[in-house]
Amino acid sequence: MKHFFGKIVDVKPDEIRALWLGFVFHFLILTGYYIMRPIRDSIAASNRLETLPWMFTATLVGMLIANAVFAAIVARMSRRKFIPIAYAFFIFNLALFYVLMRSCPPAQQVWIGRALYVWVSVFNLFNTAIFWAFMTDLFTVEQGKRLYGFIAVGGSLGAILGAYITKHYVRDIGPANLLAISAIMFAVAGFLVRFFPSGFAEQKKIVPPREEPIGGSIWSGITHIAHSPYLMGLAASILLYTTTSTWAYFQQTDLAREALKSSDERTVFLANLEIWVNSITVIIQIFLTGRLLKWFGVGFTLVSLPFLSMVGFAAMGVVPSLGLLAVFQVARRAAAYALMRPSREILFTVLRREDKYKVKSVTDTLGYRIGDQLGAWSYGGLHALSLGLQSISFVAVPVVAGWCGLSLWLARKQRALADAQREALPPTDVLASEAA
Repeated sequence: MKHFFGKIVDVKPDEIRALWLGFVFHFLILTGYYIMRPIRDSIAASNRLETLPWMFTATLVGMLIANAVFAAIVARMSRRKFIPIAYAFFIFNLALFYVLMRSCPPAQQVWIGRALYVWVSVFNLFNTAIFWAFMTDLFTVEQGKRLYGFIAVGGSLGAILGAYITKHYVRDIGPANLLAISAIMFAVAGFLVRFFPSGFAEQKKIVPPREEPIGGSIWSGITHIAHSPYLMGLAASILLYTTTSTWAYFQQTDLAREALKSSDERTVFLANLEIWVNSITVIIQIFLTGRLLKWFGVGFTLVSLPFLSMVGFAAMGVVPSLGLLAVFQVARRAAAYALMRPSREILFTVLRREDKYKVKSVTDTLGYRIGDQLGAWSYGGLHALSLGLQSISFVAVPVVAGWCGLSLWLARKQRALADAQREALPPTDVLASEAA
């Protein structure tokens, strides 16, 4: 097994079980999500541009409520308890939408669709935030650099399968039955949590590891960000990412609405987009992610997404079209999943356990949706000022240039914190980490 995996990923024998479980967990949760994502985006494309900012605002309100509840639960439970409970709650919601979509009259389906859009948007962030918080808690910094790329491949393969299922079966079985398939994926993922080993950093301690509540208040994630330049930089980076992503999303919605008239056509087009994004992501993750992190460090991979965004927005400012935007979205999102995501998770490995869960849940959920608000309402405001798609694209170029600078600063700060953390370890642990 070691010889086989050595050709694909630099994994040690005692890490194989955790690596495979992380791979399968990621595969299942993203299969379930990407079954729903094209349906969600088709709902957005069915609404007018003026309606979308209000749907984004409703998503933010839902996120505020969900984030407070999540933080309260995390403070009182160990990860092995709250992760299955969280997925059980998600499954209950999917069952409710299934019943509503199957039983309500057509006149009410518009509002059910908008509610589903908001729910999927809220769920998506908790889905990924819970998973990656679990991974950063389980693996050390050194292990993350070696193993996160392979674990991310599992998610990309799941995303391809989920989009493929929606593309080929949405016309035959309908969106409601696809939600039931997603629920099954999440049920299996929640069950897998009990089979993960204890954290590898804990295993080095003399005292046997014990699962304890994470602790802290429901507001500690926000207060810790306010008192730390590094955490504030992490929050700012997610705001810049989501703001510019929303601008690109609105451009995609506008162009798709004009070019594709029926809901099924838009759903199939968007599912194809997801397949391309995640197929390219898998190739990058297998052959490049780990090597680029090892050769050039976190700074290089972290800055790749804002750099590609700068090029893409400039191109859209010159020649706007659905085809060019599709290429831009595929390149941008593949870079986000294959390069930026593993790099961002490494930034969190130098934090305390409480911050890994609390701060991460704030930045990856609340921060994400605040960025959506900034993107949605600023796009609408620029549009109200008679700026078209091309002009807004040129406005985005200097914004992502500033994001490039912030990404480089965060990478340098993470390296300094990691060095300080290593120096604080007992001599035996420092030697062990250096030998690894």
